[in-house]
Amino acid sequence: MKNIGKIVKALMKVGVIALLFLVIAIQFIPYGRNHSNPPVIAEPQWDSSRTRELFFRACADCHSNETVWPWYSTMAPISWLVERDVRKGRAEFNISEWGTPKNEGDDAAETVQNGSMPPWFYTVTPPLSQLSEGERQEFINGLKATFGDEEDDGKEGDEDDGEEGDEDED
Repeated sequence: MKNIGKIVKALMKVGVIALLFLVIAIQFIPYGRNHSNPPVIAEPQWDSSRTRELFFRACADCHSNETVWPWYSTMAPISWLVERDVRKGRAEFNISEWGTPKNEGDDAAETVQNGSMPPWFYTVTPPLSQLSEGERQEFINGLKATFGDEEDDGKEGDEDDGEEGDEDED
């Protein structure tokens, strides 16, 4: 029995050393450290400064070019996940590049309302970015006022769009 205990202790020691070596080694992988913020091209016309404030508090780190990179975003493997999420978030919806074809905010309110944004793992930390239930509803209303609602299907502002479309047809 004494020999089995010594073997287990030795294997645990080797395992801890191997894990420590692995954690140190992956720090040298360069992915996940591109913490650049491209320039802001344009922002949407916010319905209020409060909606903009709530957006920057809860969403801007992934959906703008004004990401505030947290301290843990420099440590692999967490840095890989954060970098991937910021790239993906900017590609899906980026308020810093407003006016480009890929940026349509009509479903922004719906994604917050149905709980698909933010992803659950971003609600754990940091607590400063979390919105209270009242702020969340205020934010949803502000997003609807700013971007419209997916249910509107662009009905707001159709008059302007229709006039421009009529001119193009002539």
